[in-house]
Amino acid sequence: MESETHLLRTAEDVRAAGDNVLRGGAFKPSTSPYEFQGLGEKGLKLLAKARRATGLAVVTELLSETHAGLVAEYTDIIQIGARNSQNFQLLIAAARTGKPILLKRGLSMKIEEWLLAGEYVLSSGNCNLMFCERGIRTFETYTRNTLDLSTIPIIKQESHCPIVIDPSQGAGRADLVKAMCKGAVAMGADALLIEVHPNPAEAWSDGTQQLSLELFAQLMRELRPLILAAGRE
Repeated sequence: MESETHLLRTAEDVRAAGDNVLRGGAFKPSTSPYEFQGLGEKGLKLLAKARRATGLAVVTELLSETHAGLVAEYTDIIQIGARNSQNFQLLIAAARTGKPILLKRGLSMKIEEWLLAGEYVLSSGNCNLMFCERGIRTFETYTRNTLDLSTIPIIKQESHCPIVIDPSQGAGRADLVKAMCKGAVAMGADALLIEVHPNPAEAWSDGTQQLSLELFAQLMRELRPLILAAGRE
């Protein structure tokens, strides 16, 4: 999220394309302290405004235990990002808000470690957990990360929880997102987390992996036959 205009335009366009959940980063864990860190509480209020305007459920990332109540007040789903996927006290604090939790896989996390991190949410009395595969670090440098689609059948075998695929972080390249989405749908993913921007070339962060609104709408059209064929509508 960069501004109210940016967020509301994006929300309206993705809803028109068939999306039903909007993720926006109010608090952003940038690698460098000199990069954009998000709009904070102002960003949370903008997410709530976008929800009222469009009817979309909203997701945002929780970075600090001290912000758990604040984030829960404004959002429908709390994301725990890759860097915090084994921050167990943060997982417990998020779980205790009662909000559904979207747990991303860590940068170099084994699947067993990821499942056990999820147990911190479940054992805290919150059964509304979603696992999100966003790629792991390997020796490969052609893509930002290596998206591990084998997690789809594994999570379905080892857990009752939904599995979400994030091809944007997984590749770090917008030109690969479409193919990865199609592969994920064919393999039975329950949801896709796709980064979009009205003008990716001017994005304040991660512009190379974001789809334009037009390309997102095209992708949604192309995914529908695959979703139907997989019996997942």
